[in-house]
Amino acid sequence: MSSTAVRIGRLLPNRTSLFVCDVQERFRSTIKGYPAVIDTARRLVRGAIALEIPIFCTEQYPKALGSTVQELLDVLPEDCKRVPKTDFTMLVPEVKAELERMQDVKQIVLLGIEGHVCVFQTALDLLELGYEVHVVADGVSSSRWLDRAVGLQRIAQSGGFLTTSEMILFQLTGGSKHPAFKTVSNLAKESRPEALPIVSML
Repeated sequence: MSSTAVRIGRLLPNRTSLFVCDVQERFRSTIKGYPAVIDTARRLVRGAIALEIPIFCTEQYPKALGSTVQELLDVLPEDCKRVPKTDFTMLVPEVKAELERMQDVKQIVLLGIEGHVCVFQTALDLLELGYEVHVVADGVSSSRWLDRAVGLQRIAQSGGFLTTSEMILFQLTGGSKHPAFKTVSNLAKESRPEALPIVSML
């Protein structure tokens, strides 16, 4: 990958991994726009499978907060381990070690909750380690809109890219000749819950 490609955030399938942060049952009643987050996570997981992109999934203290939502469990590949954690960042030792073994992966697509806590701290840790971070705005939320907006803005200020699930999927296919294009195109056509609000509220 050229230095220009890194600077402008051009995603390449063989250098990309999907991070799904704490999309768990207990948060259904507290996270703003949670149906949209779940829908986006499902769509990107299915796209990642079609594009043969590795997936990391974490659960924040599942004993108290429940497991990953069933809608996501229905589409996650069997070999995708759900890593429990108590740290806010997804980069717990198990995830970090596995990621380091994937030496070609330098770009991370990140979604989940909460945008100003676990997603934010994961993004900072990844950026600090030299990874390029693409945060999916339609797949990130918090219990308060202001926290979500400021969390996403802080990630952008720190060097992360804000994007959407559709931008991600079409960027990774690159054109209609890609073997996964039909799958991605069909994913983009699916009906979706009401969209999350725009990022900037300040």
